[in-house]
Amino acid sequence: MMPMPMPMPMPMPSESEMRNAVATKDSSCDGQFYFGVITTGVFCKPSCTSRPAKPENIRFFPNAETAIKAGFRPCKRCRSDEELPPRMVCMIEIARHIEANADERLTLKDLANMAGLSPSRFQRVFKDLLGISPKAYQDAVRMRAFKQSLKAGAGVTDAIFSSGFGSISRVYGEAGRNMGMAPKIYRAGGAGENITYACRNTALGLVLMAATEKGVCCVQFGEDEASLILQLREEFPKANLCVSPAQEAAELNAWIDALNQHISEGAPRPDLPLDIRGTAFQMKVWQFLLSIREGEVLSYGDLAKKIEKPKAVRAVASACAKNRIGLLIPCHRVLRGDGGLGGYRWGLERKRALLDTEKERQSSCSELTDR
Repeated sequence: MMPMPMPMPMPMPSESEMRNAVATKDSSCDGQFYFGVITTGVFCKPSCTSRPAKPENIRFFPNAETAIKAGFRPCKRCRSDEELPPRMVCMIEIARHIEANADERLTLKDLANMAGLSPSRFQRVFKDLLGISPKAYQDAVRMRAFKQSLKAGAGVTDAIFSSGFGSISRVYGEAGRNMGMAPKIYRAGGAGENITYACRNTALGLVLMAATEKGVCCVQFGEDEASLILQLREEFPKANLCVSPAQEAAELNAWIDALNQHISEGAPRPDLPLDIRGTAFQMKVWQFLLSIREGEVLSYGDLAKKIEKPKAVRAVASACAKNRIGLLIPCHRVLRGDGGLGGYRWGLERKRALLDTEKERQSSCSELTDR
């Protein structure tokens, strides 16, 4: 007898249908897709009864395994991990054990025993399935608890030890890299930090640029100035935000004018000081993006290989999506493996326009060189 053909996977609904299903908590769509919330790092079924997320913070996935590999963890309320294979379910249970006991000393051997594997085999399986080692996962949980303690008003020293770090030097060695600012400033929501911003109309629409004393921390496109300022305030709720008057912050006006000339008139991309803030992985991705020259493109998979994380394609795509410094960190030069545009947080029309302009500019330069 001929073997029965495997059933083809159901295609995902359209984005508008998925957004409507999430908004109405439609249980009939459970299993057709999952959605992740980038502000919480959790993925859910459409019917999940958790508090609604902002539409711009939602990402869609065809299955739970894809969401896991993109760096999201299952929702405990809607049990969004029910369709996962047994081995991944086992790793998730161990990950939850790490979360519940992050302030304790957890040995690789003890965790491996829970999975019924040797320590070396467990390390490989955990990292292959979740994209991060057990030790790095525990440190990430501790850092999250540390941040939450700071935001709740705990003293820095108390927050360090209650989060399980065990020493002040360890968290200070990592906190600046992961938060982009000192722990005391983070706890205060950026209190005391001065961020100057300006908005300009460009050929690609309205753009906001914001900078700290270290450099540019934000370049965002938007429909109106109010929404752009709101996004900036949500990132730094207690920072001192002020419009850039030419007489007080001439540098920022000059920077945004240079960026506008780059967009509108084809001038070279301005080489400005940047204040880059993100996780260690995101920083690694963004630093590599800075090395991609105008007119060049590569795929998310190629980028993952370049940073020596070949299996972290989804995580690379997520890091590109979370880039807050548009154009100056050129995430628009990363495409899907099939050559498609992929995603772009400021709209695919802008991404296409940027790539077309850069391609034309490179062609013009080549013609001049050939003459």
